[in-house]
Parts: sequence; structure tokens; C-alpha cells
Amino acid sequence: MAKIQAIRGTKDILPDELQYWEFIHNKISNLLECANYQEIRTPIFESSDLYDRGIGKHTDIVNKEMYRFHDRSNRDITLRPEGTAGIVRAFIENKMSYHQNLQRLWYSGPMFRYERPQNGRQRQFHQLGIEFIGSLDARADSEVIHLAISIFNSLNLTDLKLDINSIGKIEDRSIYQAKLQDYLQQYYDDLDPDSKKRLINNPIRILDSKNTNTQRILSEAPKISNFLSLESQKHFDAVCNYLKLLDISYNINNNLVRGLDYYNDTAFEIKTLTSKGQDTVCGGGRYDNLIEQLGGIETPAVGCAIGLERLLLLAKEKIELPNKYIDFYIATQGEKANEAGMKIMNVLHQQLFKIEIDVSTSNFGKQIKQANKKGAIACIIIGNKEVEQGLVSIKWMSTQQQESMTIMQFEHSISYLKKKILFYKSINSY
Repeated sequence: MAKIQAIRGTKDILPDELQYWEFIHNKISNLLECANYQEIRTPIFESSDLYDRGIGKHTDIVNKEMYRFHDRSNRDITLRPEGTAGIVRAFIENKMSYHQNLQRLWYSGPMFRYERPQNGRQRQFHQLGIEFIGSLDARADSEVIHLAISIFNSLNLTDLKLDINSIGKIEDRSIYQAKLQDYLQQYYDDLDPDSKKRLINNPIRILDSKNTNTQRILSEAPKISNFLSLESQKHFDAVCNYLKLLDISYNINNNLVRGLDYYNDTAFEIKTLTSKGQDTVCGGGRYDNLIEQLGGIETPAVGCAIGLERLLLLAKEKIELPNKYIDFYIATQGEKANEAGMKIMNVLHQQLFKIEIDVSTSNFGKQIKQANKKGAIACIIIGNKEVEQGLVSIKWMSTQQQESMTIMQFEHSISYLKKKILFYKSINSY
């Protein structure tokens, strides 16, 4: 019978690898907690209309990449391809603005896009997002960028480049897109196939083309910076000024537009200069119209998302994981000893010690070797002799010192055991 394998574009995260994921997650969550951002969790599937209206019908995500299906009630459902639209839906539905005008939120979880799998990009992938909802102030944009940079710095990733641009407001882009369309129409035959399709419905997305010839044509194209309203230009100048004050270097990239229709004004990407596959590790911008567009009241917002697979590729070799250890390894021999061991296990579990019980039938020598291998601070030994005498033997692994006590004494010696565990942790750098 043929083996059943993981679907192409999905990947198991095994326990050894998961340690790195948890290390990164803990680092980031601590950093965001210090900035007073609250975690939010939304469902991994939503009504497809959320993404049609939010991301835009003419985007690659909606047209080519969404995992879209009808459920048994014939509802049009999509596995979330990104996080912001779901956060906005939750913000509106749960009337979050009634409780607090400003919402600083973050999320982390799996997303789904049907793309060609490659290193750092899977069809089920993970994103961490930061959303600042409720402020038009340029300081909000700068805060989100600052936090993203801080996340990379906290993982010792400094070989990065921040690209930033202003894509203006809808009115600015409408005028600009008409001018861009006119310019590109004369080069229609020289454009790549994707750009030809975009020329009618979404010409601004051509700026993001990776085709060398199309980029050569674009070098002489009108720049969106020449079509910004005074308000948009003033906002962008303020963001750049705050970034300078925060000592964050940036590069103004006139062709940076991002792949989602809901952005306006500030758009940015953080790229690695030591690329391992995809070089963009973070992208975001301002989306002042999205909340109103999805049925809420007019509310400005800005945010970004970091691809965790790409982040892990960059950070893994710089991460020093703490040593693995367990507090107690329980070694038993004989039926009565096994029963006593289970009772001891229960006592230790209730006190939140980290433990493992040996369920093999190996001799004590082999079980103690396993205790060493698992990084046990102490090995609890219970054999026939101990059962007869109602005793428990504790072997402190680093010093090989051994002590005995009755089971009743053991149950009443929890504070003593905690102190001993802390002592051995400190001297052995656990």
C-alpha cells in the first residue's frame, strides 16, 4: 500500500525544529508586550467575500492563490491568505472601537496561498502581524516600522534594508494610474504576459514586476511621487523624519507598491541582504479605507506582516537554544515499584516539575543512562528493596550523590526538592 505523504507545499514542524519556532515566538511576544500590543486570534477560514472586497478582485492573491471552496452549506469559504482582513472583520464585528479608540494588536498563525513552493515559501506558511488601528498620525507608521526592525534586531539580524514609498490616496492613484497606463500602452508588445493583463485592470501592480525588460521600460515611466496630494506628501515626509529620529536608515523606492489593493500612503518592505530564497522578510503599510470598505466606520490603520519561515531561515544559525533538561527521571523495576513510580509521577506533575517516567523493562544501569541522556537533574530510583521499605531513592546526577526518604517524607519535601533543583540548575547552567 502506498504511503500517504504531506501535501506538496506543506511541511511538518518536528519537535527539534519547533524549539526554534518557540524561541522566536517568545522573543517577539515579549517585545510586543513591552510595546503594549495585545495578541488577537482569528479563524483560519473566512467568507471569501472578505478577501474579494478587502484584498481586491484584481490582485494575484484573489485571482490565482486563494484556497477557495464551497462547504456543505454551499457557503463560499477561503482559507486565510493573509491576516489583516480577518483582524479588520473582528474589529468591526466585535465593536472593538467602542471599548478603545486606539487598538495595538498582533497575531501569529498559519496562512494559505497556492504558490510554487520554494525554500522559505510554502503553501501553508506562517505570518506574524502587527496592526495599529485608530491613528492617522505618522508616528503610528513609524512605530510599526520600528517594532518590525526591533524584532529583527532582537534576533541579531542586522543585514537588512528598509524600502519605503508613498502610494498616495485613492484619488492620487487614480490620476497616476491613467498616466502610467498611457505611458505603458506604447510599449504593450514589449511587456511580459502578466503585465499585459494588469495594464487594463491594475496597472500600478506592473511596478512590482520582476521581469527585467519590463523594469527597463518602467525606468522612464512617470513616478507616483509626482502625483501625491499635499496631505500625502506631508504625511510621508513626517514618517521619514521620525525614522531618522529613531536612527532607522531607509531607501525611498518609487516602484514599491505592495500586492494588496487596500494600502494607501505609506508602503514599506524590509529585505535581507543575505538572501536565502525570497529576500523580502516583512511588508506592510497604511490602510485607512479598509475598515470602512468592509462595513465599519471610517478608521485609519497601519500594519505589517513578517514571514516566519523566512525569518527562521535567517535567524536559526544565530539562535542559541537553552540546554534541554528535565527535573526528575523516574526509574523503576518490578510491578509494585511501577505502581509507586506512578504515584510519585502524579505528585511531581501536580507540583509542575518537568518529569519523565521510564516505561521500559531495562535494568537500572540502562535507565540511569537514559536519565543522563535526557539531561535529568535527578533520577528517582524505586526497586523491590525500596518498595519493601517504603522508600524513594534520589540520585542527583551531576554530583552522583544519593539520598533516601520515605514516600510520605517525599510528598512533604516539595519545597526542599524545588530548592535542590534550582541549586543544580544554577551550577550546571541549565
